[in-house]
Amino acid sequence: MQVLRFLGLPAAVRTLISVLAAVLVLIHAPFSTFTTQEAASKYMLPGDDSFTQTAGTGWTLGFGKAVLTPDDVGEKAYYIAGYNSNNPAEGVLDDMYARAVYLDDNTGRGGVIFCAIDCVGLSRHDINEIRAAVLENEGLPALKSINICATHTHSAIDTQGLWGKSYVSDGKDKAFMQRLKERTAAAIVSACENRRDGALYYGTADIGDKLSDSRTPIDYSPLLTRLRFVPADGGKEVYIVNMSCHPELLGRGTKNVSADFPAYMGKEIEAQTGGEFVFLNGAVGGQISADKIDDVLKDPDFDCEGYMKQYGKEIGETVVGITEEAALTPLCNIRSQAVSLPCDNTIFKLGKVLNILTNDIQRKWYSAKMQILTEVSYLELGAKQVGLFLIPGELYSELYSGNFLPAAEAANGFDADYKPLSEMTSCEHSFVVGLCNDALGYIIPDNDFMNNEWLGFFDITKDQFGRTHYEETNSAGPETARVLLEAMDALTGQQ
Repeated sequence: MQVLRFLGLPAAVRTLISVLAAVLVLIHAPFSTFTTQEAASKYMLPGDDSFTQTAGTGWTLGFGKAVLTPDDVGEKAYYIAGYNSNNPAEGVLDDMYARAVYLDDNTGRGGVIFCAIDCVGLSRHDINEIRAAVLENEGLPALKSINICATHTHSAIDTQGLWGKSYVSDGKDKAFMQRLKERTAAAIVSACENRRDGALYYGTADIGDKLSDSRTPIDYSPLLTRLRFVPADGGKEVYIVNMSCHPELLGRGTKNVSADFPAYMGKEIEAQTGGEFVFLNGAVGGQISADKIDDVLKDPDFDCEGYMKQYGKEIGETVVGITEEAALTPLCNIRSQAVSLPCDNTIFKLGKVLNILTNDIQRKWYSAKMQILTEVSYLELGAKQVGLFLIPGELYSELYSGNFLPAAEAANGFDADYKPLSEMTSCEHSFVVGLCNDALGYIIPDNDFMNNEWLGFFDITKDQFGRTHYEETNSAGPETARVLLEAMDALTGQQ
């Protein structure tokens, strides 16, 4: 595209030539580029054979963390991910971390790992390399599930390759990616080794006035969920926080590496309690962001850094300020399922063939069609108290809530007929953990999924209501939501 622009060709012609070139590349792609379901699922631990309601002897939790930021930011080109390509970082505002917890109900079935990485997203292929490194360690407690997710900060170093020097160059740095995997694995091992007995509580707070949604339907979860672990030995408490909000508050012009508002949420938690934290982002598709995101994105004079830090502080105050909470019965049930879904996005396919994207993609020798190999998981904490849906991308909130656009207001003129996630659990409370164990882009209901009629995923289109459909260009395809939700329904139906 850069060369075609230099030649002075019109935008439509440039895009058409790019599409044709992509098709030619894909036709001649070697089969060694792709993978198999067996290889892709090798390190996905399946979880429990069946869910039990017989409680364990008590909760055990361990915490570990590691700094991921390289020491030579500003000297070596590390590209910031989340907005524009060719945006090398000039400095560090705050460090990227991997934060991990080990959780065991002591029923004898093994422990569960949750690890959050301060990055925009991480492919399942890269996550499996971290899992493999963890499982190579001897002396660890039995593990039944390892789950690694991205906080989705838009101001960290590129971990997907999409924000390099140009549109067709890999934005990932090999040495940094190796460092990230090694240190993340070390944080997980540390969590396993530093486990302590204690009590686990959950509570919620309404933060709806701090959130916004920029695409219809206006629908998002207003709840922040807090899991609080209190060790019996009087040591540091651990706060696991879930909310749905894009960490993008430094804006498009940022030149500094940062974990965005979750880092400053954590600083406030530490300042008030001395405790540690893990941030698990939720259903952010659509786009769910902070209340003043329009100022962040549109006002060149807006103090993005000041707003981001204050926003994080206020979220941290909310986390610490929750007073009503319930003790969780020592029960942790989880089940995971490998999923194969159609890869319709030509840009995704091209990124894989060019060795920019590392997502696991399968192609059969007798077919030109490609499948993304990914996974979903469902977890319950306590005696039907809290349910967690682990989703490999940016889920549109209505796929959880069921508040879909009616046919008359949807881009494609028909009703969505999905069973929403909220109807798949009988737990008292439930929430989504997004960008978990893979990064598939946006997961959009098919009744409002619209691509450019001629150029497909290569260009943004508008519907008959004048609404822009940007998110579709960063989605695997219109069937993604249905395949993932049906897989989740099958998981929850086996309880």
